[in-house]
Amino acid sequence: MSRVPVLVNAGGGTASAKGETLEGEVRQAFAAVGIEADVRLLGGGDLAAAVTAAANAPLLVVGGGDGTLSTAAGALLAAGGQATLGLLPLGTHNHLARDLGIPLDLAGAARVVADGHTLRIDVARVNGRVFLNNASVGIYPALVLRREALRRAGGGPKWRADLRAAWTVLKRARHHRLRLVVEGRPTPLATPLLFVGNNRYGQGPIGLGRRASLRDGVLSVMALGRSSRFGLVRLALRTLAGRTHPERDLAAVAEVRACEVHLRGSAVELALDGEVVRMDGPLRFTLEPLALTVCAPAA
Repeated sequence: MSRVPVLVNAGGGTASAKGETLEGEVRQAFAAVGIEADVRLLGGGDLAAAVTAAANAPLLVVGGGDGTLSTAAGALLAAGGQATLGLLPLGTHNHLARDLGIPLDLAGAARVVADGHTLRIDVARVNGRVFLNNASVGIYPALVLRREALRRAGGGPKWRADLRAAWTVLKRARHHRLRLVVEGRPTPLATPLLFVGNNRYGQGPIGLGRRASLRDGVLSVMALGRSSRFGLVRLALRTLAGRTHPERDLAAVAEVRACEVHLRGSAVELALDGEVVRMDGPLRFTLEPLALTVCAPAA
């Protein structure tokens, strides 16, 4: 196999924890399966441009967390690139890799790339921006923003920041008054958390909060109903730990190919695959079936 570009977001999750050993470990993992890797360690802000430049390579490998992989997918599709996307799960939660069955260690992930099996998967968008797992409005983006602010300020271990973030946000938790529009039919919603998933989340043989398929061609729209303050705290802590169980925690609203969410204000914080962005409304969600080709285990 010819030299393969491997673009790694060096600033997040597992990648940052590896420090100076990261580049060598990545190169060694690919060498062990017969691939010469052209490894580039990048900041998150440089990733999209690097993906665009390599978009027409036969194979492009990207390492990072879920937000990094969504950014890479968006840049690849925007460039009209034909590259197959290989995934190195180097983030904190690595939900996409888990749902695809990709091993979370470098050696196993490199072996999946070398084996050459590919899978076309669905891609979701909101106002044109790609997400591969899910998007949410309400308490989750607020929790993430508060937790990161506490971590930047220092003052203790991660679990303490999670607890403080949950307590602060839930003291001020409010219901967002939204209007969901599907095929021209509006439905009013009042909820502290609206969740839109790329394909179906729920219970199954692979466990809670996971997807059995990324090829079913639907967006799962769910919302949090009434809950006690204690129930909200438990949900907040599970969410921050990446252990939300959508089918258990949320009520199904619709399965659609496209929908709009209208806001009371002009803009809202939105969590996309764990990354928080501010976006003007209305939020237009769409699905592109089988739009992205990824390396995946043969099974």
